[in-house]
Amino acid sequence: MERHPLSPRLDHCPEGLPRAAYLDEGWFAREMATVFSRGWVMAGRLADFAPGTMRRVTVGPAQVVVCRMADGAVSAFQNTCRHRGSELCRAEVEPLGKLVTCPYHAWAYAAKDGRLVSTAHALPTADFDKAAHGLHPVAAQVWAGFLFLSAAANPPPLRGDVPLSVLDNWPMAGLVTGHRHEAELACNWKTFWENYSECLHCPGIHPELCDMVPIYARGIMGPTEAADWTPDTPARPNLKPGAESWTLTGAPCAPAFPGLSDAERQAGYTFVTLWPPAYVVAHVDYVRSVRLVPLSATRTRLIAEWHFAPETLARPGFDPAEVAAFAKIVLAQDAEASEMNQRGMASPAFTRARLMPEEYEIHRFHQWLMNQMEDRP
Repeated sequence: MERHPLSPRLDHCPEGLPRAAYLDEGWFAREMATVFSRGWVMAGRLADFAPGTMRRVTVGPAQVVVCRMADGAVSAFQNTCRHRGSELCRAEVEPLGKLVTCPYHAWAYAAKDGRLVSTAHALPTADFDKAAHGLHPVAAQVWAGFLFLSAAANPPPLRGDVPLSVLDNWPMAGLVTGHRHEAELACNWKTFWENYSECLHCPGIHPELCDMVPIYARGIMGPTEAADWTPDTPARPNLKPGAESWTLTGAPCAPAFPGLSDAERQAGYTFVTLWPPAYVVAHVDYVRSVRLVPLSATRTRLIAEWHFAPETLARPGFDPAEVAAFAKIVLAQDAEASEMNQRGMASPAFTRARLMPEEYEIHRFHQWLMNQMEDRP
């Protein structure tokens, strides 16, 4: 049966990335210098950067210091002093006043804009241009309550796989992080990301998820991936009968957000995918975010967070860990599958993957990645 022209399924079986893309440290270094240095990287929820603090954040190959002033304003800089390169923020979080002071020789910079204020005990000669020795800036912007950072001099617009306006009916800016899960995975960041980008593995890896989302049991992520799909195919709810949210029971943990449309409530979840790797899943009662921090060619840190309305977190007896339990089962299964995949790709017999029509998102990701890694002026 031929695919419908509007179906996202591929009409061929393309090759994937070469083996080196998942194992070679040189390839990894090139990704850090291009993919993770040119775009926007999710740093977390802005509300989790407390006013009056500075926090150290990894952005590709760089350590960045994010300054949250007492008035709530945000600035970000490369975590390196312009004197002799010492790190400025030594701990994950440190107190912040109006100045960022180097702990080595006490050079001081304005936290608001990074300009050099003082060289402390050093007495520069006339050839030293104080105005030219401010901190290296890092661009910062906020979308839907999430803070994004970019080391690029002229970063591109922030984009998702769908228009970012799809979450406009959720009260995103006011949500509060209630639970956090962090894990270090023995796999390349792309190995996990490719696993996220297809559902052919779902029937064999995710029994609980396939029960919650019946279409996943068919090895596809949505109805348009079905071989017999046409625009006339009737739409069906994503979740199983009786389920309203991704929880262990399918019951919502709180009333549905009041601004949601009937279609958004019926869908049960709305995904927004952002490259480099992060995604947001908006449910009717809470929102989940997942981001990857590449550590090496074969190690990746996964950070997942669950965000709730303040009144939900304040409810007596409410336990956000219970809400997170379902997705943590799925994430653990994905982690195990990705590590298994990574071990297999280490075999000299593996040269590159051969993608199937259902793996169109992986193919699109590979094309984007190679475009980002091209040499540019």
